[in-house]
Amino acid sequence: MTASLTVISMNRILQGAAASLIVLALAGCSTTKDRMTTGSVPKLTKPVEEMDATELRSATERIGQAYEKNPRDPVNGVNYANLLRMSGRDAQALAVMQQVAIANPGDRNVLAAYGKAQAAAGQFEQALNTIARAQTPDRPDWRLISAEGAILDQMGKATDARKRYRDALDIQPNEPSILSNLGMSYVLTGDLRTAETYLRSAAGQPSADSRVRQNLALVVGLQGRFPEAEQIARRELSPQQADANVAYLRSMLSQQNSWQKLAAKDKTPGAPEGSNTN
Repeated sequence: MTASLTVISMNRILQGAAASLIVLALAGCSTTKDRMTTGSVPKLTKPVEEMDATELRSATERIGQAYEKNPRDPVNGVNYANLLRMSGRDAQALAVMQQVAIANPGDRNVLAAYGKAQAAAGQFEQALNTIARAQTPDRPDWRLISAEGAILDQMGKATDARKRYRDALDIQPNEPSILSNLGMSYVLTGDLRTAETYLRSAAGQPSADSRVRQNLALVVGLQGRFPEAEQIARRELSPQQADANVAYLRSMLSQQNSWQKLAAKDKTPGAPEGSNTN
């Protein structure tokens, strides 16, 4: 790629960061894996977000067949939509969740997954409304609150988004996915130093998963420390997964000056909320 940072390349980097944020924020909203049974409901062998391309294709075909037999089943429907979304088929995932939500209007897991599909399809206002319907004020779900934050970030409402993340942290202190979302929120506004602070805190939590560490690797790489970023990206992964993650990082950072320009922006006096660490 070229040596200079263009507006288009900057947007691509930030769009990739936004995609990482919303995937992580919404991944835990549905608890369908816990409800899996044998028989008419095929069982997933691992979380959808951790599948490689071959596993995604196989699972999508298998779960899709089950969905065709019973499109009203909430477990099959949610899993099928998640698989479609992870395969980049956002419009089809949304269509599936529309049907499942009609058949299961009071199911919180279904509503949360429907909101996820709407957000992935760019229907942010509708997604916020759907997630609000899934929420229960007397026993609020921190996952849904964090998901609201991710959607608000996608809408460019960083201040509102960060408030929702902190609301979620009040319920679930030190939760790595929330801390990661908060860090990625600062990536979206170019404040990489604050982003790294939150992401290091997230990655240091015992329950942090590889997606949190990949977000940290991205932010470290955006600041020009690619050997360190590659080391983080390869941690605790199989060689194949590590190679795929490093290839993704290289594709995001391959413009020679992109991370340097972003770091320079981060050092500009008066950067919004740049000193916040909580």
